[in-house]
Amino acid sequence: MNPFRKAVEARDAAAIEALLADDVVFTSPVAFKPYPGKAITAAILRGVMRVFEDFTYVREIGDPDGDDHALVFTATVDGKQIQGCDFLHFDEEGKIDDLTVMVRPLSAAKALSEAMGAQFERIAREATEA
Repeated sequence: MNPFRKAVEARDAAAIEALLADDVVFTSPVAFKPYPGKAITAAILRGVMRVFEDFTYVREIGDPDGDDHALVFTATVDGKQIQGCDFLHFDEEGKIDDLTVMVRPLSAAKALSEAMGAQFERIAREATEA
């Protein structure tokens, strides 16, 4: 099993953060610009864990020994069913240096955007305290 998947399914924020490279780039499904850096990425992922309900990975795509993986998931956000995919790239040290998330449908993406927007002050504070 992919180590990121294992950490997310365990809801282990420390293990998730330990898998991130210092120079990781997080590309959000609802923000225009990517977020560079471990502190902000870890804070965003903690925020996601607070807003997603009934989160489940349903499929893992990729060579177990390869650098690129796709993890398909389902969840609920503010009563809206969401389907998404985490696209991960692991660097030569086994750390995630690129994480892109895509979600559908549009109504669920909007619900996610609103829920994460409500979290963003806390996320920014957590990132600067790290």
